[in-house]
This record gives sequence, structure tokens and C-alpha cells, in this order.
Amino acid sequence: MKKIVIALVITCCSLQLSAQENPVAPSKSTLKVNPTTLINELDLYWEQELSNKFSLEFGATFIYSDYPDYLLSKRIDIGQKKPDISTDQFVEGLGFGARVGFRWYLFALNGSQHASGTYFQPSLLYKRVYYPATDFDFNDEVFKNKAHKDVYGLQFLIGRQFTRQKVVFDPYLGVGIRGKVYHYANYNVENDVLNLDKGHMVSILPSVHLGIKIGLNL
Repeated sequence: MKKIVIALVITCCSLQLSAQENPVAPSKSTLKVNPTTLINELDLYWEQELSNKFSLEFGATFIYSDYPDYLLSKRIDIGQKKPDISTDQFVEGLGFGARVGFRWYLFALNGSQHASGTYFQPSLLYKRVYYPATDFDFNDEVFKNKAHKDVYGLQFLIGRQFTRQKVVFDPYLGVGIRGKVYHYANYNVENDVLNLDKGHMVSILPSVHLGIKIGLNL
């Protein structure tokens, strides 16, 4: 009996020492920003590690110009439909967005106990852009032309996340599909009669993604 007790004590001590030598790393969180989109919006990301293979990434977008969409919609002609929105409205558009992605790390970095290395990530996104109203004068009265846009997207990204000191680098590339729904209410005059044209335009096109996120482990 004493031998059994002694054996159990030795086994427990060995397991305790082994756990201390190889501790399980606590899950980490990472705050990131995407500098490649700063021309028209601020993209912030929060990545929450689930294990050393999987994580969730949440994003918030603050839009202060829709100029890139002006280039795609107005300046590049590939036969697509064009929304009835002026250049000034595109440039001065304001809005917000949100996204969520599930990240699967396929090849981990050597010696890392956290989710890092090469990953595959499907993501969903939504954006809403409000365009400033423009004036339409008729018979000494001022009417407002209004418009806004909803964006829905699905992305498939491949990237590689690594850390230098406490700074996280996350370059990525990928493809996806993006649907845009433009809503507008514009006034026009026909035969000296004021008309309000309420309509919407739907655009669904493939998308290509290339960039880098930079952040800090918290």
C-alpha cells in the first residue's frame, strides 16, 4: 500500500513539474489597423484567439470619403451600371461598417504557442455610406437630392501573421464578391413639372484584396 501511495505522489509531482515546464499559453487578443485603406476610411480590427489554430476577427470601419468607389463607378467603364450620384457626393460620403471573420491557421510558426503563421480566413462585411444632400432649385424653392449606399461582401483571404517584438504584422491577399445597393431620391423637371425620381441600383462584382494590418498584442 505504501508503495502505491509513494508511486502516486511521485506521479503527481512529475505531472506538476511537467505542467510548469510546458505551461498552456493563455489566449491573447490583438488590436490592429489597416494603413492601406486610410485614403478613405479607418479600419480597426480585434482578433480574439480561440486556440493555437483558430481565432475570430471583428472589424469596425469609419468611412470619411467614398472616393475609391467614385473611381470604380465613374472613371472606369467596363459596361457596368452607373449610379445617379454626383462626384461631390462620392467624395464627401460618410459612413460606417462592420465585419467578422473566422481564421484558421494552417501552418504555425516554429515555437509559437499562439495562433500565428499562415492562415485562411472567410469574412463577411457590411457598410453603409450616406452621401451629402445636394440642392435643386425650382421656382425659387430649394429641394434636396438625397442618396445612400449599402454594401454586402464575402471575402476569402490568405495571409501570414507574425510578430516582431510586440508589433504584429499581418499581410494578406484574397478574392471575394461584393454587392452594392445605391438608393437615391433626385428631383428633375420635365415639361415645367417637378418630378421626384426615387430609385435604386444594384451592382454585384468580384473583388480583389491586397494589404497589410499592423497592430499590438494585448
